Amino acid sequence: MLSGCTRREPKADLRILNGPEIQSLDPHIITGQADMRVVLSLFEGLTRFSPLNGDGIPAIAERWDISPNGKTYIFHLRTNAAWSTGDPITAEDFVFSWRRALDARTGGDYAALLFYIKNGEEFNTGKIKDPSELGAKALDAHTLRVELKNPTPFLLELCASPALAVVPKPAIERYGDKWVQLRPFPCSGAYTLEFWRLNDRARVRKNPHYWDATNTELELVDFIPCDSANTAINIYATGHADVLWDKNLLPTDLLDVLRRRPDCHSYDYLGTYFIRFNVTRKPFTDPRVRKALALAVDKERIVKRITRGGEKSASHLTPDGMANYQPPDGLGYDPDAARRLLRDAGYPNGKDFPRFQFLFNPGPANQQIGVELQAMWRTELGLEMDLRQAEQKVFFDDQSKLNYDVCRSSWIGDYKDPNTFLDIFISNSGNNRTGWASPSYDALIAQANAEPNAAKRAKLLEQAEILLVRDDLPIFPLYFYSGLVLFDTNHWDGIGLQGNLVDQHNVNFIKRKKSVVRRPLSVVHGVERPADDGQRTTDN
Repeated sequence: MLSGCTRREPKADLRILNGPEIQSLDPHIITGQADMRVVLSLFEGLTRFSPLNGDGIPAIAERWDISPNGKTYIFHLRTNAAWSTGDPITAEDFVFSWRRALDARTGGDYAALLFYIKNGEEFNTGKIKDPSELGAKALDAHTLRVELKNPTPFLLELCASPALAVVPKPAIERYGDKWVQLRPFPCSGAYTLEFWRLNDRARVRKNPHYWDATNTELELVDFIPCDSANTAINIYATGHADVLWDKNLLPTDLLDVLRRRPDCHSYDYLGTYFIRFNVTRKPFTDPRVRKALALAVDKERIVKRITRGGEKSASHLTPDGMANYQPPDGLGYDPDAARRLLRDAGYPNGKDFPRFQFLFNPGPANQQIGVELQAMWRTELGLEMDLRQAEQKVFFDDQSKLNYDVCRSSWIGDYKDPNTFLDIFISNSGNNRTGWASPSYDALIAQANAEPNAAKRAKLLEQAEILLVRDDLPIFPLYFYSGLVLFDTNHWDGIGLQGNLVDQHNVNFIKRKKSVVRRPLSVVHGVERPADDGQRTTDN
């Protein structure tokens, strides 16, 4: 993990414990939050996320004009926006990038984020072959016209997401998918890629050609992968990392201690932990079976015994805090009703129900939750389930290919609107990963997206969510996330937590407050004590 220190490389200005190993640097195909943290330092879109509230604020576009009907945006690009090569970033680069993100051959799971653009979905699904019909056109080198299907109040937040980031046309046209292997790596963001070494770190260096380089303070930033919570907390406690930015890296048995520390910060964000069913595999093709399993789960037991980080149990998918929307309640905890449903489905007391598997990715909480589900379903329903852990890349691949029975899942909202959760379960969404396709659900989402009246739109979205979490149940929510991150507020500024519900943090906003000598600590069996090597570390 820290083997780079023996290569006499300079110490990074900021070292982030980032969670699982990243899978790609291509903004248009990444899915994991760890990947997004790195990619958002390397690539930028028309807007970027505000560290204060997660809104879309000016980035490569310095300003924009919006038509009275809310369906046309004219983006004015900065004349000093440039690639890391020094070449200018143009409006035509965005046209190319968005067409690529929508191209089915790219295989991006987030392509649906561009379906709000005129003919975006039609181009993605092949109904329209001519990419010039997409509602994104370069009027000149620094002016981009975007036409939408319907008014999209969260468009500026969409434009800050990696799926809408600008990517290098010459490199992609010449090298295809292998463009991400180019060194130097062509970037559009605040940083360039210094190196990415598996099982070591991804290091980024300040991009001198970035339009806001003057206000980008940190020269070198390391993103350190780590799957072990115990390892991560010791790396942080001994001063070898400045930020521990993945809650899964906090040992659950130490949460009570850690949450009392001044460098442990709790915050709300748009995140839901839920369970997916593969509805194409029997017996999970039957909604009664899916409902039975959901009703037999005591969610309060999970958040109190396992997560223990202030999470709230969930019966609906969309977290609270969305503008103009009150989510509907889904199913609660009712083992008697669960047993009746299972009996009606032909499996009284679990008789003849096939043994099945629960798929999960690395992380102590994931495994513990699997063990709890295993025990609940055995006790309440007489079902036998095996646990199957898969490393991150295999896990997402198996989800996408529907190579599972039941699996753990989570979703972090991309913008502060119910669509960011509900859109992922439309039939043709690459993030659906359940095999569930409901024409009724698709129609409700489409109607909501076209509805200008906020109250009527909210009602349509509520009806869709009822289908999702109460009637058809291709998924069932377990709990809403509560974020925890470790860093010293006396040392670091620009990490906005409270109010930043999208939980996106561009590292170019982070600044050093002052040089602080921090005595390394080791954490052993929940007890903090000075490290026994006698060394002192300075963060400089």
